[in-house]
Amino acid sequence: MKSDISIALGSDHAGFELKEFIKQELLKNGYKIHDFGAFTCESLDDFPSYAEKVSMAVTKNEYSKGILFCGTGIGMSIAANKVKGIRAAVCWNRYTSKVSRVHNNSNILCLGGRVLSQKRALGIVRIWLSEEYEGGRHQRRIDLVNEIENKLR
Repeated sequence: MKSDISIALGSDHAGFELKEFIKQELLKNGYKIHDFGAFTCESLDDFPSYAEKVSMAVTKNEYSKGILFCGTGIGMSIAANKVKGIRAAVCWNRYTSKVSRVHNNSNILCLGGRVLSQKRALGIVRIWLSEEYEGGRHQRRIDLVNEIENKLR
């Protein structure tokens, strides 16, 4: 893992325990992180607020990447992708993690605390943080996605 990457983290109550595990692993590896919450596994807040905080921090270049956690990763992905410039990907194995970076230049990773073990999630995070966007033929597709995004804003 690269320790020069800064990471914004966020979770709801369902992703809290997995976020805490991944946060400790990232800190052990020297990453600069900021935890936007949740800070308990009690259902006190809703996932869209955390998705927005992390997504805004990433689009403002306060952090180079973000990782969001909820029950499945799906809700966080939907909410995060509403923010212009965000390419949030729900990943469930190392292959989807790699492709989300290499082909789709994802800048936020979404993980499910109710569907992934800590070991699997850590493997996904390691791949996602180590892979680089290939560009080339994939850039045309990113540009097309950006065109859609700009039509809606």
